[in-house]
Amino acid sequence: MANGIGRTKGGRNTKLHAVCDDKGRPLVLLLTPGNVHDSKVAKQCIEALPPSSQLVADEGYDSQALREWLGERGTTAVIPPRKNRKVQFDYDKALYRQRNVIERMFCRLKDWRRISTRFDRKIKCFMGAVALAAAVILWL
Repeated sequence: MANGIGRTKGGRNTKLHAVCDDKGRPLVLLLTPGNVHDSKVAKQCIEALPPSSQLVADEGYDSQALREWLGERGTTAVIPPRKNRKVQFDYDKALYRQRNVIERMFCRLKDWRRISTRFDRKIKCFMGAVALAAAVILWL
């Protein structure tokens, strides 16, 4: 856990949480052990930015607490509900298709072999490499 590595079903893993703009440029990056759930750190990532009108995220971020917090902030949550939810929410499916922007951002980060395979054992070295790759993505 000290180096951002946690145990998951697939083995030892690290998760990189990110918020990007509509052009796929990374704005917020947060590294957690792989066994930390997405919705636990979502608020921390989103708080780093000024409020926006909409937030597009995948169903891993579907939680009632996050939806309420986004509503208080004046942000519309475009998050599909999980299939096991008792109350299913409507969401803008056309707007949700824009989620591919963050997937493309992660693909650009993973073009850096050092990031995709997590060669660095220390969290500072790994986040330094991620920050360098994010700066290059921002610049291009």
